[in-house]
Amino acid sequence: QVHVVESGGGLVQTGGSLRLSCAASGLRGSRYYIGWFRQGPGKEREFVAAISWRSGSTSYADSVKGQFTISRDNAVNTVYLQMNGLKPEDTAVYYCAVRRNSVLATSVYLYDYWGQGTQVTVSE
Repeated sequence: QVHVVESGGGLVQTGGSLRLSCAASGLRGSRYYIGWFRQGPGKEREFVAAISWRSGSTSYADSVKGQFTISRDNAVNTVYLQMNGLKPEDTAVYYCAVRRNSVLATSVYLYDYWGQGTQVTVSE
């Protein structure tokens, strides 16, 4: 059974940084994508970034390009989201998700397993 757990959220001031971690267990093989999504207050869940577990290829939402970096550590089955220059509009619950497919997708409906989310709050 696949299990996804996020960690690393918290409260940070504008301009600060946080690194989120996503530990995924129960995965077999390497043909899948790991994605980060976020859901702000009163908003729909949106794509943030994704990485191919096999190739390391990455993709980002336009809103976070140059600000966030997604990476993986195959040895410990963990994906990271380094967030720099945080702004109040980055405040959201951040979710990690696994897509059992080697083709990139940005839709929430195309991811198969989800973590419980971790809160990121950016104060002014």
